[in-house]
Amino acid sequence: MNHCHTYAAGAWFGSGGSEEIDLVDSYTEEAYASLRASSRADVDVAVASARSAGRSWAQTPVEVRANALARIAEALAERADELAQAITREVGMPRKLSRRIQVDAPIRAWRRQAELAATLARPERIGHSIIERLPVGVVACITPWNYPLHQLTAKVACALAAGCTVVVKPSEVAPSSGFILADAVASAGLPAGVFNLVNGRGDIGEALVAHPDVDMVSFTGSTAVGRRIAAAAGAQLKRVALELGGKSAALIVPDADLAAAVKATLANCLLNSGQTCSALSRLLVPRARYAEVVAMLREQVKAYVMGDPADPATRLGPLASMPQLARVRALVDAAIADGAAVIAGGPDALPVPSRGFFFAPTVLGNVDRSMPIAQQEVFGPVLVLLAYDNVDEAVAIANGTRYGLAASVWGPTPDAAWAVARRLRAGQIDLNGAPFNPDAPFGGFGDSGIGRENGPHGLHEFVDTVSYQLPADYIGNMVGAS
Repeated sequence: MNHCHTYAAGAWFGSGGSEEIDLVDSYTEEAYASLRASSRADVDVAVASARSAGRSWAQTPVEVRANALARIAEALAERADELAQAITREVGMPRKLSRRIQVDAPIRAWRRQAELAATLARPERIGHSIIERLPVGVVACITPWNYPLHQLTAKVACALAAGCTVVVKPSEVAPSSGFILADAVASAGLPAGVFNLVNGRGDIGEALVAHPDVDMVSFTGSTAVGRRIAAAAGAQLKRVALELGGKSAALIVPDADLAAAVKATLANCLLNSGQTCSALSRLLVPRARYAEVVAMLREQVKAYVMGDPADPATRLGPLASMPQLARVRALVDAAIADGAAVIAGGPDALPVPSRGFFFAPTVLGNVDRSMPIAQQEVFGPVLVLLAYDNVDEAVAIANGTRYGLAASVWGPTPDAAWAVARRLRAGQIDLNGAPFNPDAPFGGFGDSGIGRENGPHGLHEFVDTVSYQLPADYIGNMVGAS
């Protein structure tokens, strides 16, 4: 890991902050490095660097920017094993999954954004007007620890493709991807100041959000922090994109393929030890099938072997940190005290590895929809089972939280699933186990945030539109008008 910890104007330099933050291995529970926090003066330097480079980068031809993104993708690919190892150590995801999900998928996204950038070079015609899309400007990208490279990619690749310059603050829990990305940007030959990186806790993020020369904030994290960012950005009328929490439901319609639905939902819920904002953490089942589902879950949970994330046999790694483990324990303990029944796992489940921030894969039943465990994001390997008597009730339960990020519907036919899915308030809804589409917009309603990421919609978050009203006898001569 680079120990200078701040990157601006195309160079690494020592951070000016006074705090040294221990970086802790999620499996060994030991500190493996320390992170020197950036100072507010470092933030000023990084933002000034981005502002200085902004005009030139915005005027760089789209194809040149696209080629730069492709070179960054190749530089990341050359360090894919290093990235997977670092993310496994920081986050706890088993190594075999880290490489495929945490590293290879983001690299493909860099390449895809390079392709999509070309769409910005084609002006849109509406009647006698030509519409151009111009970069927003300097973007502060504040990212979480659970999918560190993925979240950096969703923000930085789109922003750079659009012609914006960026200042990145990765999570202090999982900063390694940010360091490697900065090195990849340097090796790809981007102009100095286009990409900048600062480190630290929330105070450094707050300094970025409040900085008058930051034009947009793109944040992924908790809803509580998202609210504070929105308020601070609103005071300056600067744009925000907020990808926040979720309490997503998987709804099994009567007569659906019960076995397939239960298996897929459990796998989704437990992915990354439940540390996924879009995790399907509520399973809604017809009351008449409840006992069958309980039996299936008790059996299927046994396959989620906990252990060393480097071991190919491990299916469930540790949580990212001791504070996260304590939070999950507290929420589950409170649910049990409220009357929830442990169907599988739970705080006293054995065996649990003797080291590492492990929480056993857990399924809770006898849960009322109003309980905190059915309303609040746990961010751990915890599935809540809810019974319903009719589809109207199921829809009300699915929509009955302040979140609206993701959902899943299983029906006996695609038409049956589609009819129910269209009644749900969520930004991304899977039908009958359909695969993830990396080009589709990702984001939600309500407390799940503002804006969309990924694909062309993610790219357009970072542009402003300008319309030119032209004489009718002139518009036909515009090159590229369509």
